[in-house]
Amino acid sequence: MTAAQPWSDDVVLDVTALSVAFPADEGVVRAVSDLSYRARLGRTLAIVGESGSGKSVASMAVLGLHDPSRTRITGSIRLDGHELVGAPEWVLQSVRSTHAAMVFQDPLSALHPLHRVGAQIAEAYRAHHEVSRATAQRRAVEMLDRVGIPNPDRRAKQFPHEFSGGMRQRAMIALGLVNNPRLLIADEPTTALDVTVQAQILDLVRDLQQEFGSAVILITHDLAVVAETADDLLVMYAGRAVEQGDAKAVLARPSHPYTAGLLQSLLSPSEELTELRTIPGAPPSLLAIPPGCSFHPRCPFADRVGAPCQTVLPGWRPAPGLVNRHLRCHLTDPVVAIQETGGLR
Repeated sequence: MTAAQPWSDDVVLDVTALSVAFPADEGVVRAVSDLSYRARLGRTLAIVGESGSGKSVASMAVLGLHDPSRTRITGSIRLDGHELVGAPEWVLQSVRSTHAAMVFQDPLSALHPLHRVGAQIAEAYRAHHEVSRATAQRRAVEMLDRVGIPNPDRRAKQFPHEFSGGMRQRAMIALGLVNNPRLLIADEPTTALDVTVQAQILDLVRDLQQEFGSAVILITHDLAVVAETADDLLVMYAGRAVEQGDAKAVLARPSHPYTAGLLQSLLSPSEELTELRTIPGAPPSLLAIPPGCSFHPRCPFADRVGAPCQTVLPGWRPAPGLVNRHLRCHLTDPVVAIQETGGLR
């Protein structure tokens, strides 16, 4: 996509030309291709896209959570200046939790069912600090209290199944932040929660970010959440970035047909649901990504460009007429095309 940029003090994570592939009996699953982005202190970067777009795979690569014997990773991942691609396991272990942590989509699966919640948080703290069990347990209780869990001393002695869904997610956030990492990756942290609890969790993440000054990467498919919480937005499709820019600016004026399609599928509170608006077709298999622009089989503007859409991969370039916006599209001026048609209708 783009060459590595000069390092800046507020940059926590610098991902450059990252590709992640999984060899399989049927072929090679190209989950992420040539992906570049940065996460900065005090800002929230939202990564959005349909299921299978590569959002979670890319973020798991940051923490070295893929099995190296079954994964091919190329490019560069620099976390606080540490190059992680090709780094030995001891280096990855040293940066997990201290430099970056991840809050997973399903806390019931991420937390060990046979260990008490407080003990799990204390263990993560002791892994990076030479302290006694009692000191680590006090730290665990402190973190449970900080994320808003009532009676934290009693709750620390309970098992994950004794927590509600919202409380388990709060416990996962406490586990992620126990070592004060500069980067927190939240992978669909509100998917299984009701609307009220979703809002509470998002408010909690925002408050903790302000307190710790950390960078946050929010992986989500919910554009309403993006509008409320994100500073920057990265849109992915079939393993590639297709649009990137200021979150509010992108949502107000999308410059890629895929982003416009995602926004079109949202129902305004003032609208009556007469027909569900969707992007036609389905995302491609990552075993057989279409040549050219991977979105062209579903794009209503492909006929305007013709053969290049089907044969030539569009380059990563500045969006015409927009500040600090990049996209991957063959249209000369995609913003005008989208506005002329009112989106993908």
